[in-house]
Amino acid sequence: MKTKEIFRCSACGGQSPRWQGQCPSCGEWNTLAAVEVAKKTGRAAGRSASTPLPLEEVDAIELTARGTGFAALDAVLGKGLVPGGAVLLGGEPGIGKSTLLLQLAGRQAALGRKAVYLSGEESLPQLKARAERLGLLGPGLLALSSTRTEDALAVLADPEPPDLLIVDSVQTLASPQADGIPGSVSQVRAVSGELVEAVKKTGATLVLVGHVTKDGQIAGPKLLEHMVDTVLYLEGDRQLAARLLRVLKNRFGPSDELVVFTMREQGLEIVDDPSTFFLSARDASLPGTAVALAVDGQRPFAVELQALASKTYLAIPRRVALGFDTNRLNLLLAVVERRLRLNLAQSDIYAKTGAGLALRDPGMDLALVAAVLSSFYDRPLPEAAVFWGEVDLNGQVRPAPGHEVRLRQAQRLGYEPVHPGVCKTLVDVQRRLFGKG
Repeated sequence: MKTKEIFRCSACGGQSPRWQGQCPSCGEWNTLAAVEVAKKTGRAAGRSASTPLPLEEVDAIELTARGTGFAALDAVLGKGLVPGGAVLLGGEPGIGKSTLLLQLAGRQAALGRKAVYLSGEESLPQLKARAERLGLLGPGLLALSSTRTEDALAVLADPEPPDLLIVDSVQTLASPQADGIPGSVSQVRAVSGELVEAVKKTGATLVLVGHVTKDGQIAGPKLLEHMVDTVLYLEGDRQLAARLLRVLKNRFGPSDELVVFTMREQGLEIVDDPSTFFLSARDASLPGTAVALAVDGQRPFAVELQALASKTYLAIPRRVALGFDTNRLNLLLAVVERRLRLNLAQSDIYAKTGAGLALRDPGMDLALVAAVLSSFYDRPLPEAAVFWGEVDLNGQVRPAPGHEVRLRQAQRLGYEPVHPGVCKTLVDVQRRLFGKG
């Protein structure tokens, strides 16, 4: 076959027909290197190897998913581990990704299936020590320590391929089909492409572990998330026990599910009913605390919001938010000052969520305002009060998404809801809770 010479960037994988000092795709300098590629002839380029077919004539293939051994995880994935499917799991270092996946592999082995854990970060003795501590050692749990993509492809090409192949992590593997060091954009693209293409030809399920960037995004090209069938993200505070597993993308099931884990000495345990899990140490007699009924995905649960308003000695008062956007806090404080005619400019305001949760639910606005007012007036809120609702710039309290789900959960837990149907403005909230306004 005839070949031609092109120049490929070792940083981003971009191509150029001629050499130049700067890559035209990513802007990096001195990264273009000559490579030879097959030259397509006019005859081959003009004829397609396949013919489009009407979809109604295509034979449907029903894939039977294999259960993970965790009912809650099966619900998140839709049906379980789909043969030929690819899953990407992201999360910060030390959050528990390897522990969770080793538990998943151990549970598959206990169910009589073949699971292979390929690690490019740990040696086999390290993996054995972790599995032994978690009580997962068994004949069906196989492990491999390698940084070569060929070794992972050989596992999938085995006459008896595994039911589950875990690659921890995709940034540690290197492929001879691409230039650059392991973890570079071109290497991550090549490694993930080869593995996903190979697993589609087998009955195995592939799980890739992905590193994250400083701002919490999965590292590597965005193409990586498009190539896989499911994208999961494990988050939480490493200093606390709670972990949240979110679904960011799912071709086989819901894409807005959530699983709550707690970290124990024996690994991650699923919290069957997280409704009040995050309120275990709450003291309702203290001012500055409010219970919000948050909805993440389709799962409602109660979480504590804490606020502290203290006299400031600074020219510009401090505003600190942990667990939600600081800009959201500043916006709500501006609305409270204007609509309730309160002077918050003489107070430092600190606010945080309980249990180290990071929530992005707009329905938490009302609970945050209630916690700030409780601290400002130094009066505790009613013990059974629970809040949800979005506060607009006019001081109106609007219904939050999932209102009916929150209401049913509040009634089940025995709370007295304070929501837009009860208080339509911040003036109503202040009058009902503190008798002011």
